[in-house]
Amino acid sequence: MSTTRISRRVHASRERVYRAFLDPRDVAIWKVPTGMTCEVHTSEPQEGGAIRISLTYEESATAGKTNAHTDTYHGRFVKLIPNEEIVEVVEFETPDPTMQGEMTLTTTFREVDGGTEVISLHEGVPPGISPSDNELGWTEAFDKLAALVEAGQDTTPPG
Repeated sequence: MSTTRISRRVHASRERVYRAFLDPRDVAIWKVPTGMTCEVHTSEPQEGGAIRISLTYEESATAGKTNAHTDTYHGRFVKLIPNEEIVEVVEFETPDPTMQGEMTLTTTFREVDGGTEVISLHEGVPPGISPSDNELGWTEAFDKLAALVEAGQDTTPPG
């Protein structure tokens, strides 16, 4: 098991960035590496609430962890401090023992000049995922997050 740390400064408020981590429509847009699509099956953004997401490779030659071309993971929200911190525990749905095991993802949101610094600590990354691959995938996802929140897009319906 390994640990990785990824950070990204985005030019948007902490409130908007935090919301992008919890809104399933936003998650489906950004929380996915390049070359994959994201489907949010379950998202209950409350402490103890369930999460289940599938990431599917666009290239049919790429093998998935769960089935032919898909990585599915499930878990739960452990801690939610609005606009400050999200702690999730997730696990891939896979028969491969090198990809199994719970990972703890702790994401903090710090107000900085001109926006928000997002820091994500991933603990317990399974041995079948190299730290560099995990960092690359999350860096690509954070690029999409920045594009979403900096464009002023908000998928939250008016209320």
